[in-house]
Amino acid sequence: MYPRIHLTIDNVYGYKRWIDPDEWAANIAAMGVRCIEASADTEHDPVFNGAEYFRTWTDDVRAAEQKHGVRVANLYSGHGTYSTCGMTHPDARVRDNMLENWFKPMVRAAGELGCGLGFFAHAFPHRVLQSPETYAEYVEILVGELVKLNRYAGEVGCRELGLEMMYTPHQYPWTIEQTRELLARVTAESGRDFYFTEDLGHHHIKFCRPSESDYEKSEYPNLWVGSDAAFQLAKAGAPWAEVEADMDANPQLFSTPRDGDCYAWLEELGCYSPIIHLQQTDGLISAHYPFTPERNAWGKVEGKRVLEAIRRSYDAPEDPDMPKRCEDIYLTLELFSGTTSIMEQVVCDYETSVAYWRQFIPEDGLALDELLARL
Repeated sequence: MYPRIHLTIDNVYGYKRWIDPDEWAANIAAMGVRCIEASADTEHDPVFNGAEYFRTWTDDVRAAEQKHGVRVANLYSGHGTYSTCGMTHPDARVRDNMLENWFKPMVRAAGELGCGLGFFAHAFPHRVLQSPETYAEYVEILVGELVKLNRYAGEVGCRELGLEMMYTPHQYPWTIEQTRELLARVTAESGRDFYFTEDLGHHHIKFCRPSESDYEKSEYPNLWVGSDAAFQLAKAGAPWAEVEADMDANPQLFSTPRDGDCYAWLEELGCYSPIIHLQQTDGLISAHYPFTPERNAWGKVEGKRVLEAIRRSYDAPEDPDMPKRCEDIYLTLELFSGTTSIMEQVVCDYETSVAYWRQFIPEDGLALDELLARL
């Protein structure tokens, strides 16, 4: 069975601008979108905003939903937690604080609103990358934290819980196989389906393993060779065999070209991604560009190709070790604004992006195969 598809907007574009639920709900409704992803950055952070405000926020959201005919489909973490080591901090006190004082309030809020929660709130310190054994230890820390969180989410009625994939070695998971393994493990060990967020701009080949030819043609430090030790070898002009041996010993630091392809991710794992973040990209940076004609002329993200790749993930044989396939997928425009942005231009770019995606999702809640049949 194919999923229902919904076009969604993340309200992070209005952070520090339109901060009340009534304001951002009205803005998004005016753009012709009824599903909203509410970012913690837009004045919904349990640490920054405080417990009393946080408790009343859900009441304000319900009032805004009813008034403007929209619904918050998902909550999402923001830059505040993204900038920390959070769930994989070396000190367990920090991890416990993150779980108790940030994650649990967010999960409870999602339960109250009957929506899902997506997030990324961890990183591995640089020293962890230098040893495959230490790297594996920190993967275990992350799995343990996610298992506790996913169990709690089930207890308080939070819908799908999902971790966003990333694209650098210190932000696990950052490859297709790592993500597949993580979803299977957390699902099995927590006894509850666990998902991920695919971001179409989180892909490039910068951290692929280089060849001998690449090494011979490059100059230090312009080529990714992995560990600090490998970079010191390259700096000293060491022969390829020595650098290659170090790379062999540190496979945790390298991706494959397939990991740099958003369509490969969608084909293999799209059915486990209830939230898919949409941004236009050249495949080199995650700039969260809008889908304007100028950007689309060189951008890698194309609406029909996205839907077709998701369908291929549903057409593949089911994997009993993975979570249940998503019944609803929220294709979510996550376009950033900056401090000096002219907000009228930001809104225009959103309106243009919505018009682009409405070619492929003219109506929310239609099944994926029905949408493709119309194209």
